[in-house]
Order: sequence, then structure tokens, then C-alpha cells
Amino acid sequence: MELDSRQTLILAVLVLFLGRYLNKRINFLQKYNIPEPVTGGIIASVIFSAIYFTFEQSVEFSLKQRDVLLIVFFTCVGLSARFSTLLQGGKALVILLVIAVSYLFIQNLTGVGVIYFTDLPRQVGVLGSSVSLSGGHGTAIAWAPHFAQGYAIENAMEIGIACATFGLVLGGICGGPIASFLIKRYQLSSNSDEHLAVGNKDEQEKITVNTIYKVILILCIAIGIGIHLHQFITSLGIKLPTFVPCLFAGIILTNTIPLLWKDLPWPSGTPTLALISDFSLGLFLAMSLMSLQLWTLVDLALPILLLLTMQVIVITLFTVFIVFRALGKNYDAAVISSGYAGLALGATPTAIANMTAVSKKYGASPQAFIVVPLIGAFFIDIANAVIIQMSLAWLS
Repeated sequence: MELDSRQTLILAVLVLFLGRYLNKRINFLQKYNIPEPVTGGIIASVIFSAIYFTFEQSVEFSLKQRDVLLIVFFTCVGLSARFSTLLQGGKALVILLVIAVSYLFIQNLTGVGVIYFTDLPRQVGVLGSSVSLSGGHGTAIAWAPHFAQGYAIENAMEIGIACATFGLVLGGICGGPIASFLIKRYQLSSNSDEHLAVGNKDEQEKITVNTIYKVILILCIAIGIGIHLHQFITSLGIKLPTFVPCLFAGIILTNTIPLLWKDLPWPSGTPTLALISDFSLGLFLAMSLMSLQLWTLVDLALPILLLLTMQVIVITLFTVFIVFRALGKNYDAAVISSGYAGLALGATPTAIANMTAVSKKYGASPQAFIVVPLIGAFFIDIANAVIIQMSLAWLS
């Protein structure tokens, strides 16, 4: 069964409504800040899996608009990023970068340690760790042929996608509880008077058709600059996701245009920009999670599930006792910790969803929404490629 773009969009909105409905009525979901798209998306994927097992009928989605939504979201984040905030987060950015790169080694050691006690090749420990978890689906798919050809792991693609899929879900589940624990344990609160980068809390502020038109105009200009920047970077032989140059384009525009034309209305910090950010992120996550093909995970060996369980335990302890403390044990550190847990297990959008859920409940953290995306979208991918090679060379 194939759904076109319109049908996929309708279903994604229904999944969001389902997640919102359940989050309002289930105390566990409220208490631990589980993102609404994660709630609805997981349930939808379970339902589609049940349909597959019962009727041997799979549902295929048209997900082209999903990538567009991701670009829109990160451009919004860039347009919300003032250099003053970046300078304030400079130290946190450096600290988190060092910690994140160091954890890639720990993550691979954890995976190899678990696989060592099984009959699987030790390289599976790397495949199910920084390749699939910190790297995500894209990295897992890109590296799978290397594992299949170089280490005779014939089901490398299935293992990589399975670990990345579980990691996406687990990352969305554990980030909120970690932040809630830290905020309550140390009685933390937001000291920022800025609007949320996503998830505007003050619904009384005025959003009009004109404000939406203005934001869309600036968004389209920023995305256009980002696409051309991406083409230029690609011509230099550097591979980056398209949303990364769009993020930088937003940052460049929001820190130059308002200085040159001071009377020009700019969307940074406005509820309209927050609304569009929230809209695009929610739909992106709903589409990603509802399209998970859980039936492909049924034949996974028990060691893979044990590996994932151990990775969740390790990242939770690492985040609480290392990341949070290294970043200063303040509110921003707690929000960043929730994002980093989602990043290390899932993907950058998962990290953003975790931080959005936390900041909606406890208050804004502008620093977190700059530091974590920059780490996840740029630095980690580069460092991970090197560390994967080092880890495989060490195992060989």
C-alpha cells in the first residue's frame, strides 16, 4: 500500500494529534516530557507493523516533504541565533565538543564489549554503536557495504538500520527524564528572558498573516543562500547534510541584516518564527517515526538488544555525571544534557525534540538550541568518520 504526499501529510497530522491526546492524559508521558511526535509516531509504527504481520501488507510513505521540513526547521534555528548568544555559549560549545568526541570512543568500546561475549563478529559492536547511534540512519546505510564486504557481515544493513531505529526511539524517550531529574534534583530554573527558539509558550502574543508572510519570505531567502552554499561546499569535496549550510545561512543573515537596516522588522525571537519552527519539527518527527518498519527488526539476535540496553545505561550515566557537571550544573546544562542524550542515541532532530519538550515546560534555553545542533550537525559527523576507521583498525 503506497500513500502519496497528501495522504502522508494527513496521517502525520493525525499522528501528532494522537501524541498530543495521549500526552495530556497519561501522567507518565507528562512527567518525563516525552515529545508528542515520539508518542504518536511509535504507536503508529506499531499499528502498521501489526497490519504487516496480520495481512502481510506494508504501508509505504512519500517522505520527500520530510526533508524539506527539516531544512525549514534548522533555518529557523539559524534565524534565532544571535552572535551574542553564540559568544555566551562559546565555552559550552568547546566543552561539549570535547566530551562528545570522547564519548564516541566510549560508545564503541561499550558495543564491542557486549558483542565480545556473543558469537557475532566484534565489528558489529562498532556498527551498532557510533555508526548507527551517533551517526544515525544515513551513516549506518553509508557504512553498511563496508562492513558487509570487509568483515563478512552479510546483514550489516539490517543491523545498522535496526540499531539506528531503536536509537531514534530510545533517544527520544530518555532525554526528557534525564532533564527532569537534573532540574528537580538541583532545583534549576531558566534565567533567559528570550522567546523560545521553538515551542512558544506565550499564546497571547499576536501572530498575524503579515508576520507569517514576512517570516516565510526571509526563510525562503535564507534557504536559497544555504542551498547555494551547500553546492559550493560540495564542489570542494566536503559532504554535509543540506540543512547545515541552511542553518549557517540563517545565522549569517540574522547577524548582518538587522545591523545594516536597523528599522527592518526581523523575525528573531518572535512567536511567529517559533510557531513555524514547532510546526516543521513536529511533522518531521511524526513522519520519521510513523514510517519505521518495525517488522524488519524481528529477526535481530538478542545480543543486539542487549547492546542497545547497555548503550542506554552508559549514556544516561555519562550524561548525568559527566556532561551535566562539565557544563556547569545549571539550567542550560540540564537542557543540553537532554539534547545530548538524544543526539548520542538517535539524531539531531531527536535532540531538538527533547530540548523543545523540556524548554516548553521549564523555560527557554537559547544556548542549548545553538550548541547541540552545531555539535550534532557538523562536528560529530567529521569526528565519527575518523573514529570509526580507528576503531575498525584497532579491532583488525
